[in-house]
Amino acid sequence: MASQTVITVQPQFSAAQQPGEWQTGLLDCCSDCGVCLCGIFCFPCLDCQVAGDMDECCLCGSSVAMRTLYRTKYNIPGSILGDFCTVLWCTSCSLCQLKRDINRRKAQGIFW
Repeated sequence: MASQTVITVQPQFSAAQQPGEWQTGLLDCCSDCGVCLCGIFCFPCLDCQVAGDMDECCLCGSSVAMRTLYRTKYNIPGSILGDFCTVLWCTSCSLCQLKRDINRRKAQGIFW
């Protein structure tokens, strides 16, 4: 009778990912006025752009889940509660920050 090996622990990457940070601040609108103007005057357009950049459904760009997914993907410190509060009270600023971050990471070649 052949013995079967049972795997009880999933393999892990050995390299620890370094903590990241946002490329711009939440209220750093002057760093990219075009994004902020789009966020103020055509919020649904910017929402769809962010969702498209992240290969998600249109109009999901300003959601708590999208912000949390992005923050987790790039190892940016924070919490779901912090994401919720940011999106709830600063929806436009939150979406603009996300789009600025995506644009900067694309320019640096580190957006994936």
